[in-house]
Amino acid sequence: MRYRKLGASDLSVSEISLGSWLTYGLDVEARQAKACLDAAFACGINFIDTANVYGRGAAEAFLGEALQTRPRDSYVLATKLWGDMGGGDRGLSRTQVFKQIDASLKRLRTDYVDLYQCHRYDPDTPLEETMQALTEIVAAGKARYIGFSEWSADQIASAFAIPDVARFVSSQPQYSLLWREPEKDVIPLCKRNGVSQIVWSPLAQGVLTGKYSVDTPPPQDSRAHSASGAAFIERWLRGGVLRAVDALKPLAGRAGVSLAQFSLAWVLREENVASAIIGASRPEQVEENAAASGLSIDPALFAEAEAIATPRRG
Repeated sequence: MRYRKLGASDLSVSEISLGSWLTYGLDVEARQAKACLDAAFACGINFIDTANVYGRGAAEAFLGEALQTRPRDSYVLATKLWGDMGGGDRGLSRTQVFKQIDASLKRLRTDYVDLYQCHRYDPDTPLEETMQALTEIVAAGKARYIGFSEWSADQIASAFAIPDVARFVSSQPQYSLLWREPEKDVIPLCKRNGVSQIVWSPLAQGVLTGKYSVDTPPPQDSRAHSASGAAFIERWLRGGVLRAVDALKPLAGRAGVSLAQFSLAWVLREENVASAIIGASRPEQVEENAAASGLSIDPALFAEAEAIATPRRG
């Protein structure tokens, strides 16, 4: 496993990180989830990403218990706020920032998180209010650094323009061979301002593993059959997308790697990406994906892959 510096922070994060969306505390049985977490650490993964809204606290609670036997300084822990937690609790107001960080820390059984992220932008709260509240929780030692997820370039720039507040060090956008929108504005802006990308869905909800086909039904144990995951993967199960993915398989074969490893290595070719977040329901998935770190792939193969994927990503 190789590691990269996370923006203008002193955090060193593994190129592959383990996420918990739609998995831990939800669709994956606890013993199997713990096996995936153990496999991640065995592979050198030191970066764990979650959010308060994942299972409305269930994912954080699982991690809080599962991580108890490990030294707190042996891993980098990230969570998020913004999503609907019930009872009117949502958004990025000062009240919610303070309420949700305390609730997350309690579920995670820790005194601090290494990275606290705004899950989405909150148009109903003045940005200055959000940034000041985040600054105060950093000063209080409850979060070491702050980040955001899926903010537009204009929103990011507005945050950078606010004086005397904590600085963002990370951006968490969707990014894959099938979804390259961050390359337009977000990545260039972040590069100029000491912000790294932590990308989610680098395998397009598993489609870039190659396990889905135009001609056959989705596997029974796949996300496409999951009650919580089917809605998110639906857009990637279109015929044009699946045919493009089939056309990528020979390129991965020529590189001597699996399609999943090829696709993760493509994401990591971008130096502004600090880590690619994977989801896994089985330890062997973690092991296969972790092996994408440090791969050396011929850039000509990546260029061929981009030519195949880009016109069919929608």
